[in-house]
Amino acid sequence: MDNRKRIHISLVLFAAVFLIGVIGFKLFGGPEVSLLDCLYMTAITISTIGYGEVVDLSGNPAGRVFNILFIILSLGTIAFAVSSITAFIVEGELKNLLGRRRMEKDIARLNDHYIVCGSDETAQTVIRELLQTQRDFVVVEPSKEKIEKIASLGSFLYVLGDPAEDAVLQKAGVDRAKGILLLLPTDEANLFVTLTARSLNPKTRIIAKGIDLKSHDKMKRAGADSVVSPSFIGGMRMVSDMVRPAVVTFLDMMLYGKERVLRVEEVEVGKGSALIGKTIQESALRERTKALLVAVRTAGTKDYEFNPPSDRIIQETDVFIFIGSPETLKAFEKVAAGERT
Repeated sequence: MDNRKRIHISLVLFAAVFLIGVIGFKLFGGPEVSLLDCLYMTAITISTIGYGEVVDLSGNPAGRVFNILFIILSLGTIAFAVSSITAFIVEGELKNLLGRRRMEKDIARLNDHYIVCGSDETAQTVIRELLQTQRDFVVVEPSKEKIEKIASLGSFLYVLGDPAEDAVLQKAGVDRAKGILLLLPTDEANLFVTLTARSLNPKTRIIAKGIDLKSHDKMKRAGADSVVSPSFIGGMRMVSDMVRPAVVTFLDMMLYGKERVLRVEEVEVGKGSALIGKTIQESALRERTKALLVAVRTAGTKDYEFNPPSDRIIQETDVFIFIGSPETLKAFEKVAAGERT
């Protein structure tokens, strides 16, 4: 039973006990006792103040027995009510306040993280993937009930508020965010937040959900780097499952395997990296990171070299495409970012 429900029950019990007291003192006090006297007698009995009895029960054994039982009942009700209110304040409000402050501090420490706006089924898939691949992210959602509903996915940071408001995105660290995923219910909402987010951080990558294919160009003009249609992706998945089932099964094993998490990842070679100027064979990437190299995007271009030869020389800002685990990604990032090992 949660604390809020306990408070409701305690209020109902208190009202019932008070009514029992008024009726009891009226019955045992006799016709000469007024309703005000009964109310007063009930109040001083429940509160244990101990003022003089306005309803004389000295010559009424049955009345005295009723009063004894009523005092015990009152004390029990008060104890339950006080414990419920205390638990609500201490465990509820105080916990929420401290938890909120702790979460704000954690968000303030984030850098190069992702912001997920929304909490629908598509957003839940995104959140689940970010959790599984150990990425830092913050969820922005106006409804606390929806946040509580998706809490079963795992532990994550969140900001309660409308992502269309500048202050809300700033609380989520939009100025330090590596990317923003817009998964709001309508194309209009995603378009407006695209404009807001792009104005707050011109460099961040924005991926928006586009329900209507006609809205995709507008979102890109507004600042979205990419627009994804769930219905289009769903259709492509269905036809792929029909014409290339082995490939789809292989990808499903990568995405949904429980024993080991494997993903197709990318890492850019940073300035000062120990990899620059070496060949792929000399870099010993597979031995050092356990990564399976799939392709390399040549520095400064959009050209991909699939299954690159071992004598290919690595350049600054080359982008490596490889298959690996979250641990592989971290190891690859350290090497590619400039750490000499």
